[in-house]
Amino acid sequence: MTPHHTTWFPIPEHSDFSIYNLPFGIFSTPDRTPRVGIAIGEHIIDLADLAQSGLWDNIAPASVFEQNTLNAFIRLGKKTTSAVRLKVQELLCDPESPLKSVMDGRFFVAQSEATMYLPVEIGDYTDFYSSIEHATNVGKMFRDPANALLPNWRHLPVGYHGRASSIVVSGTPIRRPHGQVLPKGAEVPVFQASARLDFELEMAFIIGKDTPMGATIATADAEEYIFGMVLFNDWSARDIQAWEYVPLGPFLGKNFGSSVSPWVVTLDALEPFRVPGPTQEPQPLPYLQCDRPANYDIALEVSITPENSTETVVCRSNFKYMYWNMPQQLAHHTVNGCNVRVGDLMASGTISGSTEDSFGSMLELAWQGTKPLPMSDGTERVFIRDLDTVTMRGHAEKDGIRVGFGEVTGKVLGV
Repeated sequence: MTPHHTTWFPIPEHSDFSIYNLPFGIFSTPDRTPRVGIAIGEHIIDLADLAQSGLWDNIAPASVFEQNTLNAFIRLGKKTTSAVRLKVQELLCDPESPLKSVMDGRFFVAQSEATMYLPVEIGDYTDFYSSIEHATNVGKMFRDPANALLPNWRHLPVGYHGRASSIVVSGTPIRRPHGQVLPKGAEVPVFQASARLDFELEMAFIIGKDTPMGATIATADAEEYIFGMVLFNDWSARDIQAWEYVPLGPFLGKNFGSSVSPWVVTLDALEPFRVPGPTQEPQPLPYLQCDRPANYDIALEVSITPENSTETVVCRSNFKYMYWNMPQQLAHHTVNGCNVRVGDLMASGTISGSTEDSFGSMLELAWQGTKPLPMSDGTERVFIRDLDTVTMRGHAEKDGIRVGFGEVTGKVLGV
């Protein structure tokens, strides 16, 4: 059981960024260049300044906190990154902490005054397809409802390699994409703006350790290679995707943009929320079997906010629903000898639950446009309109301990 900590630092009730969380990110202010920080309550602790202050004994070189990505810091290894997080936690709990006298000064920045950046340099990005509810729903729509899952789905974590260059931090607008679309009843495609722009509610983990080509990662060792997690919106143009995806899968329907939350929550912080996943039938091959629970109870929600209006929550789901867990995804990814690198991002695939209000995409929520969703302003949605803002949030809570991810937002700009 996680010990309870008492901090002298003012943290609003129900804050995602509690003393138990302490996620890492990259921020700047008008007088601070982009650098590494830790979120606490409504503030950010400037680790670059803290490391130069002498308040800890060379846990990590100050230079790694002066970088504009977390990659150099992550590369120091979990022993070091965990020690930094625990030292900050200690400083925030010690009633005699030297930080207490400078709470409004050198080391603390209000989140409202900071600009956030993509937390890591992402060399490669893989998107999985690991929710059985989502895969079943899509199979019912586009294939045989009686045989919705393809024969391989229950045997391996299906995935594809995506485009890292178009992954952007929360708050970055997304331009509605153009591409080829095959109109209903037509025999030849037309070129147009996507009329079926969608979100996909996902989470993603960030690789924290390199492997050489030819090496594999066992499920039992996988968490040593996972630094932490973020929220992930894998924007999708369903009409472009439907025409292009046979036989090689997603391309222009996906690579125009994906959005991530700016704070990386460590696996250490998520440990209290570990839960068993769904029963896997048939039993996976030996290299995919896990010796302990590897899912996490993280409540997720998605809202849509039309321009100059209020938001409407359209989905409530949970990361614990994932059929294939992160160690299984990473083990399968590397079983052929594929190497991974610090900063690589692995997304879960759409996270849908078993109830209609827990489906993780508009494709499912509005069931291919047949069940419009009412908005708070009286309009309806079957897909995302221009100037809509999509917001995803996620948090875990148990025994008075809350660890959250903040949010990832993106506003759709028209053509």
